[in-house]
Amino acid sequence: MVFLFSRIKGLLFLLLLSCFCFGQPAPPLLRFSIFLDPSNMVCLHWDHDEQEMMLFELQVHTTGWVAFGFSPHGELPGSDIVIGGVFPNGSVYFSVS
Repeated sequence: MVFLFSRIKGLLFLLLLSCFCFGQPAPPLLRFSIFLDPSNMVCLHWDHDEQEMMLFELQVHTTGWVAFGFSPHGELPGSDIVIGGVFPNGSVYFSVS
């Protein structure tokens, strides 16, 4: 389970990095999606391949930062979280815990 979450964190980092660095969302290559909030400001896209490798893309209308987490039990304790954003000077930051 830990190995899977490590791979997911790496994928999230790569997906989010491409969105922040180019200033546009990645092309819609993922087959599944759902809005995570009632105002349709947070959209999660995902897919999997034949080896059951999961890919995720999170598109968020934000004023500077976003956080996203995975948990085996749906709770904050023990979850894997990635936080990313853009500083006022335009530089990008990421933190994975």
